[in-house]
Amino acid sequence: MRIGVLGSGDVGRTLAGGLADRGNEVKLGTRDPQAERIQTWLSGTGGNPSAGTFGEAAEFGEVLVLATRWDGTENAIRLAGHAAFAGKVVLDTTNPLDFSRGVPPTLSVAGNDSAGEQVQRWLPDARVVKVFNTVGNAHMVDPDFPDGPPDLYICGDDPAAKQTATELARSLGWPGAIDLGGILHARYLEPMAMVWIVHGFNIKSWNHAFKLLRK
Repeated sequence: MRIGVLGSGDVGRTLAGGLADRGNEVKLGTRDPQAERIQTWLSGTGGNPSAGTFGEAAEFGEVLVLATRWDGTENAIRLAGHAAFAGKVVLDTTNPLDFSRGVPPTLSVAGNDSAGEQVQRWLPDARVVKVFNTVGNAHMVDPDFPDGPPDLYICGDDPAAKQTATELARSLGWPGAIDLGGILHARYLEPMAMVWIVHGFNIKSWNHAFKLLRK
């Protein structure tokens, strides 16, 4: 599968590397593809990923991953060109974090809206799935915990897109994904991420994840 990953921070590089290692053709979209840190990452990553501009990554991918900081997400979409997203599955990993008052951050979008819904409005012809926003980048690929793998949560309006997201998650070592329903439910997944974030700041560790217990 051809996958374009928009964003070259920790989340983007982690997912791009994991997906490339699983045999996908991956292009990492970034503002400066020739930057030393990007070239170093390419040379040290298995699976032969490539790097390009946001527009090149968006055109390249059959599936696209939004892995930008929230305050740069709309601009990254604009730089990529809205037409490049039309009809494609877009995996939205973003959380609308606001660090203006320090840490832990707050949500800049909450209540009767969410980042996931905003992304879907910005990309009305795309099939947006909120995913990978409730776990840290260190555990996005092959999550390994003493009590077994954690649970991944998704939401989106298109069932086939959510199936694609689930299959890609399985390829990265997750047991699957728990489907919460439509993209409206990003209103709950993003505050759920805040539970993960606040706990991390409290204990000064990021080696935790969510598990839904069943009986």
